[in-house]
Amino acid sequence: MVRPNNTSKKNQSLLKPFQLTVKTEILALEKILIWFETIAKPYLPPKVLWECKLALSEGFSNTVLYAHENLPSTVPIIINVNFYQTWVDILIWNQGPFFNLKAKLAELKQQKIHPLELEGDRGLFFMDKLTDELDYIRVDQDRNCLKMKKLLPINN
Repeated sequence: MVRPNNTSKKNQSLLKPFQLTVKTEILALEKILIWFETIAKPYLPPKVLWECKLALSEGFSNTVLYAHENLPSTVPIIINVNFYQTWVDILIWNQGPFFNLKAKLAELKQQKIHPLELEGDRGLFFMDKLTDELDYIRVDQDRNCLKMKKLLPINN
């Protein structure tokens, strides 16, 4: 069972924050997934860990391939992971152009084709289905943040 979506940050404190900075290189994905599994194992049950790893993988890959496609590999991508009692936040920071994620997802959902049959954009569906909240925001003139929130199962 998953907690209701009305979980307020006001009544939950941050258990542990983590940050990793990598270059804009798809080969960094292996390092990121090893790092994430290491930090997340104490906080996440196996199914949630797997779902978060897949969402993180898709988010990072999209950042390298699209948001940073015209930027040098030296431009950093910053990943923040924040663990709370009932959820985890995964934030991927980039310096690419703004992308209207909500509009793109709405457009894709209007199509009559199954997401797995698409040439591209499958990763957006995966991130949307594997997380409880998904957003992409412009933070300032040259920074964006892909925000993924995953609620944790209630312990019985």
